[in-house]
Amino acid sequence: MWLLDKLLKKVIKAGRLVITDHDGKVYEFGPGGDVNGEYGEPIHITFSNAKAANHIARYPQLGTAEVFMWEWMDIEAPHDLRDLILFFTAQSKAIGDKAIQPQSKMKWLAQKAIAKADSVNLRGKARANAEHTYNLTRRLYELFLDEDRQYTMGYYRDTSNSLEKAQLDKKAHLAAKLNITAENGPNMRVLDIGCGWGGFALYLNRMYGCEVLGVALAPDQIAFCKERAAEAGVSDKVKFALMDYRDVRGEFDRISSIGLLEHVGTPHYPQFYEHTAKLLKPKGVMISHACGRAGPPGFTDAFTRKYIFPGGYIPALSELISQSEQFGWQVMDVEAMRFHYCHTLEEWYNRTVMHREELVEMYDEQFYRMWLFYLAGAEQAFRNGGLVNHQLVYVKDREALPMTRDFMYEESERLRGMEEPPRWHLDPELKEAAE
Repeated sequence: MWLLDKLLKKVIKAGRLVITDHDGKVYEFGPGGDVNGEYGEPIHITFSNAKAANHIARYPQLGTAEVFMWEWMDIEAPHDLRDLILFFTAQSKAIGDKAIQPQSKMKWLAQKAIAKADSVNLRGKARANAEHTYNLTRRLYELFLDEDRQYTMGYYRDTSNSLEKAQLDKKAHLAAKLNITAENGPNMRVLDIGCGWGGFALYLNRMYGCEVLGVALAPDQIAFCKERAAEAGVSDKVKFALMDYRDVRGEFDRISSIGLLEHVGTPHYPQFYEHTAKLLKPKGVMISHACGRAGPPGFTDAFTRKYIFPGGYIPALSELISQSEQFGWQVMDVEAMRFHYCHTLEEWYNRTVMHREELVEMYDEQFYRMWLFYLAGAEQAFRNGGLVNHQLVYVKDREALPMTRDFMYEESERLRGMEEPPRWHLDPELKEAAE
C-alpha cells in the first residue's frame, strides 16, 4: 500500500478519499471540503485483494481499470466509478497526465515504444482492429448511443440539450462546413470514410440529395448501414461498402471523415492524405472531425490499446497539419471544440448504467465494468485532461470556399431549423408511459 499511499498524498490536495485495504486497515487522503464545488462528502473505496493497491500504483490508469474490472475494488454509494475518476483527475490535471501514467521513466518509455508499434495499421490489422471495436452486438450500441447511433462527439450548443439534439446539431455543423447547397447537392458525389452506422451519409442525402458512398471495415456496421438505406428507400443514392478507404477509386466532390483519423495511425497519415488528395476533385472540400490533443504529440494509454481501440491514436494538431501540407492540402478552417465530448460521454455513461442488468446478461460483469471505465476515463480526458475535438476543413484550391465563415453559420442555422431531434426510444419516461 505504501506506493499508492505515496501517489495519493502527492495528488489529493482537496476533498477526502478513504480507502479500506483488504486487511481492514483504513487510509485517508485529503483535508476534506470539496473539489471545484463537488465531492463534498468523502469517497469511500474498499480493496478486496491484497494485490490491488500495488497494481494501481505501478500503472495508475491500467491498474485502476483492471482492479475495478476484476472486482478487486468497490466504491461505496452514493459515489461511483465516475465520481472517483473525476475526483482524482480534477486535482492531478495541474501536473498533466503524469499522475495516471507509468510511475517510472523505464515503464513510461516502454509504453511509448509499444504504443508506437501498435499504431502500424496495415490492411489486415486495420480490419481486425475495426472488428474488435465495432463488431460487438448491435444491442450494445443501441443501449447507450443516440437514436442515430453517432459514436462521436455531440455538439452541445446548450449543455441542457438532449444527446439526440446535440448529435443532430453536430451533423448540421459538419454539413455546413462542406459548402454544399440545395442547388448543387443533387449533382454531388460524397465519400464518407469510416461511415459508422451510416447516420451522416444518410443525413447528407436527406438534406441535399447527394449521392454518397460510405466505407468502413466492420461487417456488421456495413450490414446495418445497408438496412437503413433500404428502409429509407435511398439504396440507389446512398451506398455502403465493406472496404478499406485505401482501396476506394474514382473522384468525389466532397470527402468526410468523422472519427476516423484516431484509427489511421501516425505512420499512415502520409498515405491517408496522399490517397484522399487523389480522390477529391480539384475544387472539392474535405472535412475531418476527430479527437485531438490540445498540446504536443503523445501516445495511447495501455488500457485503451488493450481493451478498447487497439491500433488507435489521438493526434496532435501539429501532426495533422505537417503531414497534410506535404500532399498539396491547404487547411482553410480549424475549430477546436472543447468540452463537448465530456458532456456526450457523461450521457453515454448514464445510459450504460441505466442498462446494467441487460449488459451483464449480454456479456458479463467484467465487460460491463470495463465499459464504464472506458466511458468515465474518456470523459475525464476531455473534462480534466488535454483532449479536444478538432474539425479541419481542407481544400486543394482556395477558391473552393467563400472568403468568410458566414456561409457556415448561415447554413448550419438553416439545417437546424429543418428537423426536430428524435426522442430516444429507450427513454425511461417513454417506457413508463407505455406501461
